[in-house]
Amino acid sequence: MELSEIMQQNVFAVAGDTLNEEKYAFKIKNALLEHGYTVYAVGKELSSFDEIPGEIDVIDLCIHPAKALKLITECKKTFKCIVIQPGAESPELISYLDEHKLPYIQGCVLVGLSLYAKDRTSR
Repeated sequence: MELSEIMQQNVFAVAGDTLNEEKYAFKIKNALLEHGYTVYAVGKELSSFDEIPGEIDVIDLCIHPAKALKLITECKKTFKCIVIQPGAESPELISYLDEHKLPYIQGCVLVGLSLYAKDRTSR
């Protein structure tokens, strides 16, 4: 899945420190919300992807690679794609995703929003 396709999805799970306004997870979560996406925060607000009610379209990893790997290996939910933000990648994470044939891209959701956002707000 390309970044342009990812930004046409509806439900995002952002993994990272979504409570600290200096962190990218916080910025990404709020930017997605401002554009009308449904967003769940995992890491500081929810402890796992499995706590999210309903479907997940995109998992956005904005977290230390070791924590990302733990969250992904424990995830029982289905999803369409994972976005690995710059700095959240590791050889172990990439290897796990490849071995388990989990769809992912390395990219930035903020860039995706600036280029391909599907604004769902009623402004």
